[in-house]
Amino acid sequence: MNLPYAEPYRIKMIEEIRQSTKEEREEWLKKANFNLFNLKSSQVFIDLLTDSGTGAMSDKQWGALMTGDESYAGSRSFEALHNTVQKITGFPYLLPTHQGRAAENVLFSVLVKEDDVIPGNSHFDTTKGHIEIRKAHAIDCTIDEAFDIKNLHPFKGNIDLEKLEKVYQTYPKDKIPFCLITITCNTSGGQPVSIKNIKEVKELSDRYGIPIYFDSARYAENAYFIKRREEGQQHRSIKEICREIFSYGEGMTMSSKKDGLVNIGGFIALNNEEVFQKASNFTIIYEGFITYGGLAGRDMSALSVGLDEATELEYLESRISQVEYLGNKLMEFGIPVQKPIGGHAVFIDALKFLPNVPREEFPAQTLGLELYKEAGIRGVEIGTLLADRDPETRENRYPKLELLRLAIPRRTYTNNHMDYIAVALKNVFERRNEITKGYQITWEPEILRHFTVKLKEA
Repeated sequence: MNLPYAEPYRIKMIEEIRQSTKEEREEWLKKANFNLFNLKSSQVFIDLLTDSGTGAMSDKQWGALMTGDESYAGSRSFEALHNTVQKITGFPYLLPTHQGRAAENVLFSVLVKEDDVIPGNSHFDTTKGHIEIRKAHAIDCTIDEAFDIKNLHPFKGNIDLEKLEKVYQTYPKDKIPFCLITITCNTSGGQPVSIKNIKEVKELSDRYGIPIYFDSARYAENAYFIKRREEGQQHRSIKEICREIFSYGEGMTMSSKKDGLVNIGGFIALNNEEVFQKASNFTIIYEGFITYGGLAGRDMSALSVGLDEATELEYLESRISQVEYLGNKLMEFGIPVQKPIGGHAVFIDALKFLPNVPREEFPAQTLGLELYKEAGIRGVEIGTLLADRDPETRENRYPKLELLRLAIPRRTYTNNHMDYIAVALKNVFERRNEITKGYQITWEPEILRHFTVKLKEA
């Protein structure tokens, strides 16, 4: 008999969490203006709002914290981080930042101008925000298969080459500063991009003189899917695959709170010295000196270890198999989810789950609120609220998919928690036909509204 799977770690410390009553949760939601971001963490039993900075660090990472060098310039911690990043990515220039959106802010301050267009695969919220706040435009070139949740295409994060070339042919070269490849592609369901597609995007972009940059928050998970799903990649190590991925780009932004396995941090890594020098000035303005960029030395030390751990197969097997475990449980209950299951989260199709809730009343947000009321579980809407308004017409943008994302923190919950989540969703699913009304906006900011929006029952 084959041995069952077991996690390649044991638990050394725990944090107590409290289950609340449904009556308490309903009252808390009213006070939070029906925005799950406004809840206190003490009001949440299982928190799947994000996998960003919410995971558990290893004993080696905690040990690295104690050896952090807090020198303002040229610290040993920076040197260790620089060496690790260069080993994994091949990029010789490094600028730490305090998190991923700060890396976007610094790099886009150099590269993005008004009326520019940045093609890519389903840009995520802060990425699109940093583009649009500069009065530029993000153009989605993701393959159509990504928007059919039943389609089992193994690389739904891929860029459609015809869509991309149409952008290159439509706009002058000086209006396209780069093509952005997001790995894995969060907005389309945590879906990976294949090595083959990255190479093809590189070849096409080279013909038009357009550089490639990566949004790399979950690059290790992307490499895992390449190893498992792409022909000819099975024999390669995760680190070998990562090195090849980045060889096709001019640089990357990184939210280290994902595949860096730390609670805070980010960085920019680059090939181009001229871009590095310009970005260095913005790093000093926005973040801190170029060898710490808003991070303590101890954080850089822990990140250096985390990047190494996250690119090992044993860790990735454990991490992604737990996400898949939850996804399979939900499919057993007939719940419509994005298939195949992505790397960091399970994405539920709210339009199919709640067919009676009008689109303009935010079905995915409604589903998230119902799940919280049912069991104290906090997810996040990846739908019309997140898609925001068109910056020119100010009309709601309705994305092709209306999803509730259940992002699984790394090395944090057990499969018993996954079972609890699955049954809670099953309970909501069984009463789905009773849910006919959603929510309306009472106040929203000009951009990135989903973080702070205020809602009322429709």
